[in-house]
Amino acid sequence: MLNFALARGYVFLKAAHFGPTVMVTTITFLLALSQFSPIDALRVAIAIFAGQLVVGWSNDLIDAPLDIAAQREKKPIVSKEIDPEQLKKSIVFALVAALLLSLISPLGITGTLIHFLGILSATFYNLKLKSTILSPLPYLVSFGSLPWAIYLSAGNHPPLWLYLDFMLIAVAFHFFNVLKDFQWDINQGVLGIPQRLGKKASLVISILLVISAILVLIFLH
Repeated sequence: MLNFALARGYVFLKAAHFGPTVMVTTITFLLALSQFSPIDALRVAIAIFAGQLVVGWSNDLIDAPLDIAAQREKKPIVSKEIDPEQLKKSIVFALVAALLLSLISPLGITGTLIHFLGILSATFYNLKLKSTILSPLPYLVSFGSLPWAIYLSAGNHPPLWLYLDFMLIAVAFHFFNVLKDFQWDINQGVLGIPQRLGKKASLVISILLVISAILVLIFLH
């Protein structure tokens, strides 16, 4: 029974894009530590984690037709490890959990509103924007708003260098993250800015954005 539960949990975490989800949750915890106690920072991170589940699961659900057409067997829906209806129910559950956990965490109403702005932005990316010239915009909004959610909830304003770096790194991640499925995306008509500019240009841009983030940290911190 335990092995089954662990196996199912692993599958659902895989569908939630485990790597990026853990990365965002960890960054949230570390950032929240600058404003709150460790326990409160953990509460904030758990709320953001629930929101990331919504984003990851909705991405897999929305992309399911394309993933099936491309026979991406690593995707749980394609490999039939998860039924789409199960994923829909999980998204609703995670969305409610994200709302409640945010409200009872130090985020409060202000932070919760900003958190849900990030979720909404990421969902629009999954639904449509990733195939348009506006593909970097949700990364700017969703990740750029994270410092604001945490700092404003604590009664402070994030320093300029911090939210600039969040936005620069977020867009760099966008350009870098698409490289692994670059040709698949083009073949299936997913034509965001990176696909339109080309693989080499996207790699160069991601590197330049990271360098810019480092320079911002050095000169504005």
